[in-house]
Amino acid sequence: MRITAKVDYAVRAMVALASRRSDVPTAADAIATDQEIPLAFLIKILADLRTAGLVSSRRGAAGGHLLARDPASVSIADVIRAVEGPLADVRGTPPEDISYPGASAPLRDVWLATRVALREVLEETTIADVVTGALPAHVTSALARPGADRRR
Repeated sequence: MRITAKVDYAVRAMVALASRRSDVPTAADAIATDQEIPLAFLIKILADLRTAGLVSSRRGAAGGHLLARDPASVSIADVIRAVEGPLADVRGTPPEDISYPGASAPLRDVWLATRVALREVLEETTIADVVTGALPAHVTSALARPGADRRR
């Protein structure tokens, strides 16, 4: 899985909002500065997050952005889906809708299993988990596996 800049920035923006007072809007430029995200890109991401109901915004001098939901109820998968769509597809097609001929037929099941593995981490890890640093046990145990921190 390739984690795009858009996904990385979206998750970081959500974490930044969750780490602030929940009743005080935060300006996009403050998030951009704090998280080193290009402001123009962040504004588009915040619009996607607002459309998905994850962020709300207020206009005016004291305006800005707020989380629209409790950060404990927002998974990283929710954020990814808001800005990029499904977690795993194959050339834009859900893996369950794919069939391959001959010897490649079992590949469909590999793609399905890949989606399951992504869901196990991304749907069960919330923005609140990241803010508090209390990542779920399945995430920390995966990090303890040999080679977890090496690119292959």
